[in-house]
Amino acid sequence: MLRLLIVGTTALTDRLIAAVEAGAPDRYRVIGVVSERTAATAMDQRYPVLGTLADLDRLVDSLQPGVIAIAMAERRGSLPVRELLEYRVTRGIAVEDGVEMYERLTGAVAVDTLTPSSLVFSGRLQVSRSYLAWTRAMGIALSLAGLVALSPLLLLIALAIALDSRGPILFAQPRIGRAGRPFTLLKFRTMRDGGHGSEWVRDNGDRITRVGKWLRKFRLDELPQLVNVLRGDMNLVGPRPHPVTNFETLRLLSRNLNDATGVDIPYYTLRTLVRPGITGWAQIRYGYANDFDEEIEKLRYDLYYITHLSFGLDLRILIETARVVLRGQDSGPVVAGAARAANVTGRTAA
Repeated sequence: MLRLLIVGTTALTDRLIAAVEAGAPDRYRVIGVVSERTAATAMDQRYPVLGTLADLDRLVDSLQPGVIAIAMAERRGSLPVRELLEYRVTRGIAVEDGVEMYERLTGAVAVDTLTPSSLVFSGRLQVSRSYLAWTRAMGIALSLAGLVALSPLLLLIALAIALDSRGPILFAQPRIGRAGRPFTLLKFRTMRDGGHGSEWVRDNGDRITRVGKWLRKFRLDELPQLVNVLRGDMNLVGPRPHPVTNFETLRLLSRNLNDATGVDIPYYTLRTLVRPGITGWAQIRYGYANDFDEEIEKLRYDLYYITHLSFGLDLRILIETARVVLRGQDSGPVVAGAARAANVTGRTAA
């Protein structure tokens, strides 16, 4: 087990500690925190602030860490680069960026520490034409194959919905697509007709039909979205499309997530760089959100997907989605991390 010393007393420090405890308790053991300031209050009370940067040599000598994670908010002019390089070369101590460690452990982006320049110059927001062409071709091929192969099942579901309750077979709702353009998302109807108080299922649970309960359990209500994929509204994999009615609120809420710089960054609109998906990284890692706070937390996973786009990641998401569907269970966090410790069981209404 590697002894982990964290340098910096920021929001990232607490998140990193929680991520280590939840995602890698057998790999790392946090031994303490070093403050970048002259004086600092303790972060997590179990891990005291042992000193400041001026004490770093003494602390490294006495604690013998195997890894030093940098979680400082402001590094220019204050990061002890020479000392860290010496620790790495002469003592074999690994020095890691706290942001990268957090992303590796949780599969989420630490938006608290993002800056506009880190997004602009990182190169991670560039979507290659080959990737776009591949995902589009795969989406068309698999959607056509799925609609043909599952046509008997689709007819049976339609018949069951018609016999179970009054109302249309399909539920259609305006959602936000790529580049913020709205489109009409299709699902099998799983609720009785009637007004509802919000977009969250917790406010509409009494409207779920008997057939709808089973459709939701095995995600069969999502099958009509194969038509959305054929239309070009969606991909098989991508951030889940939010209702148009929630878009503006989520966009405004997400601008105030950065604790390190205090700069408003339009995080939410980054989701629209790619087509939304039937399934996605946030779905399999975090689960379904049931209020605005959970949607904002889920955004961390959407941004991870956007900044790590690859064929391999899409394939991993599809495989994990198949496992969730076959289990017939609500997807929960694979790694609880700093986001939360319990599974989220809520789903967006309809």
